[in-house]
Amino acid sequence: MRSCETPTSYADALHRWNGKPYYSLDCHLKNRFNEKVYKLALDGGFTCPNRDGTLDRRGCIFCSAGGSGDFAANRALPIAEQIRQGKSLLQNKNTGSKYIAYFQAYTNTYGPVDRLRRLYTEALEQPEVAALSIATRPDCLGRDVLDLIEELNHIKPVWVELGLQTIHEPSAAYIRRGYPLSCFEEALAQLNERNIEVIVHTILGLPGESFDAMEQTARYLAGKNIQGIKPQLLHVLKNTDLAHDYEENHFHILTLEEYTDILIRCIEVLPPQVVVHRVTGDGPKSLLIEPAWSGHKKYVLNEIHRQFKLRGAWQGRKYVSD
Repeated sequence: MRSCETPTSYADALHRWNGKPYYSLDCHLKNRFNEKVYKLALDGGFTCPNRDGTLDRRGCIFCSAGGSGDFAANRALPIAEQIRQGKSLLQNKNTGSKYIAYFQAYTNTYGPVDRLRRLYTEALEQPEVAALSIATRPDCLGRDVLDLIEELNHIKPVWVELGLQTIHEPSAAYIRRGYPLSCFEEALAQLNERNIEVIVHTILGLPGESFDAMEQTARYLAGKNIQGIKPQLLHVLKNTDLAHDYEENHFHILTLEEYTDILIRCIEVLPPQVVVHRVTGDGPKSLLIEPAWSGHKKYVLNEIHRQFKLRGAWQGRKYVSD
């Protein structure tokens, strides 16, 4: 068993997972590809049904003008060039030779399947690309798109990242998610049937959600066949409708202590083989309104890991030998 694989007890979890009491993306990628692997954020020039008038024109309430792709490459460039530039930006810290091509901005299955095939294939044809990751909405996965993803998944691994955010319908309506929970469940079933890996995005700190409500979302996902999860701290960004609501209503923003507490609670309920793709998120500093503390990423990560160890997190988990 390699050092990053699922531990058989809490006692060897920290050792096997490079000192982290959860199965991190970095550890998973090293285990899977035998070296350090970086994600390259790409922009395929997509839009979203929440922006083009199909469902709405305002986007999700928290979404910036970049469509959650504020760190993605220039959409005017061909995918191969975006990958080349992304590699160049990483050359000073890159210790590996493999990359994940991550279609991040907006809804990356929202378009004609011929166009999707061209973009995805261009990424997969790059020799350094080890896998493809596609961020999208559950209501934008038609059968033709699913068939394409299944086909490409036989060439190199393809992951689908679904923006669920919450299982609670009042919160989903507030953020203008635009689809019911049943839509997520149907999309997940279709992806599971095709053996396509699924990563689910969630948001911690949505206005009106208690800690118990946030944990309920994690517990719900713990019972599903997913391979990864991306917890995200709620960011209030400039020029979003969420920012306007915050200015008017000053809803509660999680403190670092509160966020760390609920994050640990959520990760503890997950099966240990589920990959935790992040424990916080990046809000562009030029756009970030709240929480200000989230702009100090290294400090935040250190504090999260410190609290994990102080609390003995995962001691009650069920491991493969149990």
